[in-house]
Amino acid sequence: MADHSDNVESKSESLIDKIVEKIHDHDSSSSGSDSETEGSLKEKVFRLFGRERPVHHVFGGGKPADLLLWRNKKISAGVLTGATVIWVFFELLECHLLTFVSRSLILSLGLLFLWSNAHTFIYKSPPRIPEVQLPADPFLEFASTLRAEINCGFALLRDIATGRDLKKFITAIAGLWVLSIVGSWCNFLTLFYINFVLLHTVPVLYEKYEDKIDPLAEKALIEFKKHYAVFEEKVLSKIPKGPLKGKKA
Repeated sequence: MADHSDNVESKSESLIDKIVEKIHDHDSSSSGSDSETEGSLKEKVFRLFGRERPVHHVFGGGKPADLLLWRNKKISAGVLTGATVIWVFFELLECHLLTFVSRSLILSLGLLFLWSNAHTFIYKSPPRIPEVQLPADPFLEFASTLRAEINCGFALLRDIATGRDLKKFITAIAGLWVLSIVGSWCNFLTLFYINFVLLHTVPVLYEKYEDKIDPLAEKALIEFKKHYAVFEEKVLSKIPKGPLKGKKA
């Protein structure tokens, strides 16, 4: 009888354990599904320019990204200060780049020539001037990247020139028109300096306040799409389009 009662108790305990395990499995599955839904909701959050990665990864995730996003404040501040000094030197002091480089080379070569002759006269042997050679790999990598970007630009221009996408054509014309206006306001050096300052300020501010900027950008994009739809309906749709040559039925 005692053995029979022990078997009954063990069976009841195993049954209770199975019920508890099922409850825990259900709770874990429900929590997992909740986390999956939260993750899917996070993925559906609007991000500027449709990006899916952090800002640091968008800029390459290396030292250039660290520089633009002020991961090391001393280095970023030093680079920005150096660019500002160069811009002030060439723009505000009205010093021309070619003149500055030529005179710097004249001064450097003159000093080296005098030092070399003085060293030969004193020590009876010419000085050891180090041989400078630039490595080929960084320049080849830069040239390859620049070539790919230029080819993408040519492909985009060809796509616009075919006349198949009126939206791209209007966007390109508007962008070039704005660029021509900005170019009439300042020279190339000032324009380059402005872009340099924007690259060192806008990304880090966006990364800091992206949760506030993204909703505003989403609202602005929705309003822009509404106005563009009205413009397309009233203006673009009335522009006659000729048949594409070489189109097969």
